[in-house]
Amino acid sequence: MRMSEENIKLFYKLYPALLFYTNKQIKKIKDISTLEEFIDLSGEEKLKIRNALWDKISLIDSFIEGNPFEFSVEELEIIQSWKNLVKGKFYLIRYLKKHAIFFDVSDHPCAYGVVALNDEFERILGPHLPIILEMVLLPFKEQITYDGFIVPYRSTFGEVFRQDINNIYRETKSKYGIISSLPFSIEEAKQSDADRLKFYIRNKHNREMYWEGIGELIDKNSNLLILYHSEMCKIHARTYRKRLREIGFSNVWFAILEGIVVTSGLTRDGVEQILQEIIPAEKRELVYVFHLRK
Repeated sequence: MRMSEENIKLFYKLYPALLFYTNKQIKKIKDISTLEEFIDLSGEEKLKIRNALWDKISLIDSFIEGNPFEFSVEELEIIQSWKNLVKGKFYLIRYLKKHAIFFDVSDHPCAYGVVALNDEFERILGPHLPIILEMVLLPFKEQITYDGFIVPYRSTFGEVFRQDINNIYRETKSKYGIISSLPFSIEEAKQSDADRLKFYIRNKHNREMYWEGIGELIDKNSNLLILYHSEMCKIHARTYRKRLREIGFSNVWFAILEGIVVTSGLTRDGVEQILQEIIPAEKRELVYVFHLRK
């Protein structure tokens, strides 16, 4: 997905002006006296100026203070927001309808949903993923884009490595979601243990992959045992519903404990009464009751 044409036009109004100003201050490329001359520079020359900017990010403050291009307050706020950049190496791992997913290479990896500028990422980088590359991600209003420069690495990945990357991506996504705006704080975005447990047991693949994590969460917080049984019983109930309908049941209430139907009845109250009589008190919170409708 690309940014809107309006936002792309605005980006290319602001960012070249900032880079031109940067070069004017540090004289990285000599004999550039106008914005037009800067725009005519080669990509390699512009990249040198861009790297100099992000090595001396305080240039953004002096640009805003001087406002040499007489930008509006809103435009200056966009430039100010670029101090919340994310710079480094990334794996490009997904092309989605809303954005491409870039997964950063760091001690605390995160997944970023990034929108392209003039050209879609797939058109620039091709269909074969993952790809490792260097980029600068920038906030732009309520989205994340990049600064127009991509430095790809020549690399090939085996199947085991691809699986490892996808597993780390899923784990990261379960903790923080897909980050689609900046700035981002890991502490603020951390999901609760309950949300993480739900992710771990959502499907068979996750349960097999995160079985150790499931145990650790339950051991850390005994209250999550109730949630675990509730979520697992919902999963079992979906299987039972199909089979019970095939047998011919309808409009009946059932109770499940640890994957087993322990009682049934025509009303919920009737089922609850039976549970009071047959289920030990310490186990009653772990029972899941569901209605098989007509």
